[in-house]
Amino acid sequence: MKILAIIPARSGSKSIKNKNIVKYKGKPLLAHSILVAKASSNINRIILSTDSHQYKNIGKKFGAEVPFLRPKNISLERSLDIEYIKHCCNFLKKENYIPDIIVLLRPTTPNRNVKVIDKGIKYFLKNKKKYDSMRSVSPFNQPPQKMLKIKNKRLVGFFDDYINGEYFSEPRQNFPKTYLPNGYVDIHKPNFFMNSKNNRLCGRILPFITEETNDIDEKKDLKN
Repeated sequence: MKILAIIPARSGSKSIKNKNIVKYKGKPLLAHSILVAKASSNINRIILSTDSHQYKNIGKKFGAEVPFLRPKNISLERSLDIEYIKHCCNFLKKENYIPDIIVLLRPTTPNRNVKVIDKGIKYFLKNKKKYDSMRSVSPFNQPPQKMLKIKNKRLVGFFDDYINGEYFSEPRQNFPKTYLPNGYVDIHKPNFFMNSKNNRLCGRILPFITEETNDIDEKKDLKN
């Protein structure tokens, strides 16, 4: 079975300059994802998708393939996952390589346990006939119904379909249990999104529950 790990590492981060190569525990951030992929007993190919020559050289140093540079127009702040994943798959089709599944390992989640990754891969393979993708999630202690936004200088809820206008004041136990995507390990089936005409990536999503792990988004997160 061809199990490909894609590590997305665009340049141009605004929260932390060159975030994906900033040092974390003595190594560039993206290196942690490469090394855990190399340690996996299931992943048999690792590709770094980046738009930067500097990132490319660092990725190759730690053992990833970097057979292309990602186009700038799909390396923007608002670019979608499906854009660079499809780009990678289309590039690999030229060498007649079509992965059975893609394991997405974002550099911003560096504290992974390889046993959890392999467990997730096996779990998805066991259920892949029923699902198009898998997303790792952690239990979240607040439901989305408790969240508020500011509109016209007033605090208001996000949901208009509740009979109770102040539903956000109700106890959280009144709402369904909530799970937050955590970036630990996400898996996709290329034969779903490569044939999809509506540009969907996930389709039917299998939940994979893991412990919460820190996400590197701001400078303070680098101290964890």
